[in-house]
Parts: sequence; structure tokens; C-alpha cells
Amino acid sequence: MNIKTSTWTLLAPLAIGALLTACGGGGGDSSGPGPTPAPTPTPTPAPQQIAIDFTAKAGAVPVSCGTEIAGLGSGNVAAQLQDLRFYVSSVSLLDANDVETPVTLANNDWQRDGAALIDLEDGSGSCAGGNAAMNRQLVGTVPAGDYTGIKFVVGLPSAQNHSNVATAAAPLDVQAMAWSWTAGRLFTKIELADPQGATGSWASHSFQVHLGAGACTGNPANNETVTCARPNRMDWHSHSFNPATQQIVVDLQTLLATSDITVNAGGAPGCMSSPSDPECVAIFDALKIDLNTGLAIDGGHGQKLFRVEAK
Repeated sequence: MNIKTSTWTLLAPLAIGALLTACGGGGGDSSGPGPTPAPTPTPTPAPQQIAIDFTAKAGAVPVSCGTEIAGLGSGNVAAQLQDLRFYVSSVSLLDANDVETPVTLANNDWQRDGAALIDLEDGSGSCAGGNAAMNRQLVGTVPAGDYTGIKFVVGLPSAQNHSNVATAAAPLDVQAMAWSWTAGRLFTKIELADPQGATGSWASHSFQVHLGAGACTGNPANNETVTCARPNRMDWHSHSFNPATQQIVVDLQTLLATSDITVNAGGAPGCMSSPSDPECVAIFDALKIDLNTGLAIDGGHGQKLFRVEAK
């Protein structure tokens, strides 16, 4: 997005009479010119409104609840969407030199205090466990400037992650995104189901990508601060992004390209952020998070979850 501002400094002209006096012309008072007027202050440009759109696809095909998704995973199989929600935070725009300018997100039911919940399921059909309301957009303001890219984190800062879901304001109050055994939140809730249901051939009849902080200690119920050795927050950025003409695609096909979603080699179905879960190896590689440390790899370069395309 290119938001350019031009500033003009307006200097008041000297009085004609004063000029004539300086040149020896005219008559009357010869006491000399009066004081030079001060320059008009340069106005501060108003903040720029911004809206960042998200959509879900499998390759080039839109993804929605109740519609079978073809060509997923290393086995190129079909699946049904069960859930697709994720938290983002630390949203910034980038200029041509990759200097970051934070976006001030508006406070509403979907975003608050710099964190937002993107919800791409509508609670219908195979997503019956979800909710009808959706949120496909980040909205906020940014100082006027010349921007060419975007950056954000998939996940939440520790204080927000470990706040009390029962008393937190929206969007941190969503029970479906709570992760009780870490006293925190799911950062991503991406869930697929065997299209044949319980009679299908998938080992567990579902495949889940639940990203969240791991190796956490401390009990907030006892007023203890929760700390997690594996933060498991994903970095993402694009050097070329114009929100007026482009959107961010959540691509399930590229995310799962090296995962066999029909098998369960150990642990919970799919990946729930455990270093001991075999399915997490491919998933964390696609997200560019170190499975053992929980730290983002190379700023998210090479990740397979998001891409930018024209609206």
C-alpha cells in the first residue's frame, strides 16, 4: 500500500509598503520595515484508515464449511473443514526499507488491545461446532506514509494468552479457543474431518493443527505468572502488499502438502504442538517454527500457511 503525504510550508509575503521602503520608493514613515510574520505551522497528516482482508483456500479453490475440499496432504485426499480460526497480534506495515510502523487496531468484538481473532468458519454443515459469526478482516489506523509490505505474528503475547478466558473481553473470551492444560489459548484452530465420517478410512477421522505455547508452568488460579519455554508464535511478513487490491490467503493445500492427514503416527490426531508428536514435524516446518524451542525460524521466511494475492 502506498500512502504518500505532501506537506506545504506557506510563508506570508512581506508587506508591499515595506518592500518599497527598502528600495527607497514611496514616502511617509521612514522607520523601516515591520517584523517578518512567522511561518504557518505544517499540519500533522491525519492517520490513514486501513482494512486487511483474509480468505481461505486450498490452492486456487475457496474453502468453506460443508463443501468437500479436494487434493489435501501428501496423499492428495479429500476432506471437510471443521474449524478455521486463529489469533494475530503485533500487526505492522513495512516501508521499502523494511522499517515497521505499528497498526493501531480498532477495539471491537473481534480485536482488542492489539490482538485479533480471524474466524473463517461459519458454524454450518461440517463446522457445526463453530459459530455463525465470521471475521475476515483486520481494521485500524496507521500514520500517513509510504508503505509497501505487512508483518504480523500468529499468536498472542504472554499476558493476553494467559488471561482468564472467563472474564476476558472479546475476542479473548472465546471458549472454543481456550487451551486449558496450558492455561492459555489456541493460536490456531485448523481442523479437518474425514468426508466419510466415522465410517471413513482415516485412522482418527480428523486432523487438527492446534498451535499454542508449550512447556508452560505457573497456575493463574493461584495468582502465579504463567511462563512457557516454547512460545510457538509464528512470524509472517510480505514485502509486497497493498490492502486496497490484495488479500491474505490461508492456504490449506500448501500447509498440509507434506502431511498425511489420514494417519496418526502417535499422540493426538494431527499436531497439537508437542515435540514428541510425529505429525508436528511437517506442520512446524511449514509454519517455520522450531519444534523444540518454539522460536520462529528466519523471521518466517519460507512458511507455507499464508500468501498474498489479488482480491
